[in-house]
Order: sequence, then structure tokens, then C-alpha cells
Amino acid sequence: MDISRDCGLSEVPDGWRTTDTAVYGWVLEQGRLDEPAVAAALGLPEEEVREALARLIASRLVRRDPQDPVQGFAVSPDVARAELAAPVRSRIRQVEEELDRAQRELDRFSVEYLRHAKRGNGQFRLIANMLEVRVALTQASERCTEEVLSSQPGGGSRVVEAMGEALARDRAILERGVRMRTLYHHTARFNGPSQAYVAAASEFGAQYRTAHELFGRLIVFDRELAFIPLNDGSRGAVAISEPSVASYLADVFEQTWTHATPFADAASQGLGEVAQEIDRTILRLLAAGLKDEAIARRLGMSLRTARRHIADIMEQLGAESRFQAGVAAVQRGLLDAEELLAPAAAGSDPAGADAAGAGAAGAGV
Repeated sequence: MDISRDCGLSEVPDGWRTTDTAVYGWVLEQGRLDEPAVAAALGLPEEEVREALARLIASRLVRRDPQDPVQGFAVSPDVARAELAAPVRSRIRQVEEELDRAQRELDRFSVEYLRHAKRGNGQFRLIANMLEVRVALTQASERCTEEVLSSQPGGGSRVVEAMGEALARDRAILERGVRMRTLYHHTARFNGPSQAYVAAASEFGAQYRTAHELFGRLIVFDRELAFIPLNDGSRGAVAISEPSVASYLADVFEQTWTHATPFADAASQGLGEVAQEIDRTILRLLAAGLKDEAIARRLGMSLRTARRHIADIMEQLGAESRFQAGVAAVQRGLLDAEELLAPAAAGSDPAGADAAGAGAAGAGV
């Protein structure tokens, strides 16, 4: 709904010309709208005078006598402003009444919604679907005043169509003086759209780093409000406002950030170096006994890509089992013995909820 258009404000010129002021002054003094006389007195072309009068009339500054087009008069800007404002204020009141009525109607459903909603308390709010997650993240972004921390596993899967919208939102946050730091998987370095997005957002002050593995999907606002994904496949999220938990999650982010590498595309860092880092991580996870699906999630790559890497590594090592691959890697100095003997630490899969809880990341900030 365009209130300005409905109330006629769209007819008011966006920019005035010097000619308009001169014509307004002449009409104010002479009390007539005689275009030839105005043109002669001001030394202006009649067409230019005609256009100026049209703008003044549209703005309610000049009135033409309907019985005699040459007769007319000018009024004060206060009078014109009051006439323009009256229908606008009336329409605003009407819209507010419509909104109030809609709110009252929707409030009838609140009790039913809360009765069926998943249980939570004020500090741990369960958000059941992607649409509500996006709304909650947008509201949190608007209220944020200090810093946004974000861990985005699978950073190489960025949707090109959504990048413009996300960049505009991030720029608005950064221009308010809010700091923004984001963690991606190393695989994001191979993704052209991700490279372009990081380059553009970095110009506004955002910071990006990448790591072999990430602890999972996470967004923290001002160390006071955190979002993590639900693990039930609903693409929902949990909004956490309990201070100790939100601060703890921010500390988890900080630990990973400290050991992560500043974002650079794979070519800039060296394709061989990046590939070697990824292969070493896959070796360690293979030796720990993780399944292909878990390895893919931990590294932020597709299952097909992960299996291709695993097959190449197994072939290069001449191994027929994952444990054999680990032993061979230690013998060749590709892994430390401690890494081979500590499967429990790597065997857990904290990123396992990423695929199911991708909703929190899809909304982004």
C-alpha cells in the first residue's frame, strides 16, 4: 500500500527549481496566474512558467480560480502543508485501525498456537520452522549493537540468488558499527560465489576465517542471544537467551576462531596446500572410524565429494580398510601416532545436526 500515492503526495515535486520560487513570489504579489504576464515580468519562456505553475498548484501553494484560469492566488506554505497532511493522517489512522483489527483477529489463535507449540521456557525458545527462524534472526540483527558471531558449516553451498539480499543486510549491520565474524569450512575457498561474497562483505568490515572442521551451526548476537539448529529435521532452531549458555557458545566460537585461517581463495593460498590440509583431516577422521556421511558433514562437503577424496586416499596408501589407511599414514609421517590412537575424540560428531538443522544457517545474518 502506498499511502503517499493514495493521498496525492506523489504529485508534489521531489525537487524544486529556482523558477518555482520566482513564479510563486510573483503570484503572491500580483494575485494572478497570467502566464504571459509572468513570463514577461520574469524574463522566462512561457512553457517554463506553465510548468512551474503546475508544480505549485500540485503542491497546494497556488490556487487557480475555476471560473477564470487567469485569476488565482498563492497561500502560505503552512496552509499548503496542512491541506496535504490532512488526508495522509486520515489514511494513517485508517491503516492503524486495520492493523489493530487484524491483530485482534490473530490474537484469537495465540492460545491454540501456544498449546500445540513445542515446550520451552523464556530463555530457551524452540522455533519450529524456517520462516519463523528467518523472522527471529532478522529481529535479532536489528537489535544487535556490538557483535555477530557465526559458524556456517558447508560454506561452499551458498545460493547465488540470496547473496544480494544477504549482503545488503550485512552491510546495514556493519554500517551501524556492529562487528561481524564468520567461520566457514575450508571448502568454501573453492566456491566462486562464496569468494565473491566474502570479498564484498570484507570491504564493509566483516571478517572471515576457515577451518578443517567446525563444531556445528551457530549464530550469537552480542553474547546474549544464540541460535543453534534443531536436530529433528524440521529446519527449525533453538533461540537461547540464557546468559551463561550464550556466553559459553561465544567462547566455543572464539576457540575455533583463534586456530582458524583468514579466508583466502584456494588459488591464492595454493591449491596444493589447501588440498593437503583437507586430505590430512580426512585421514585422521578415517583412522577414528567415522562413516562417510559424518566425514562429509565435518568437512562441509557433499557426500559424493567426500567419498571421492576417501577413495583417492585409500588408493594412494594401498589400504583396504580405514584402520590400515591410518597405520600407513603414520608410517609415512602423514599422521601422528597420537591421532591414530585417539579415535574417541574424533569419533564424536558434533556437526551431525548440521544437515537436519540447516535452517538457522539458511537465514544467515
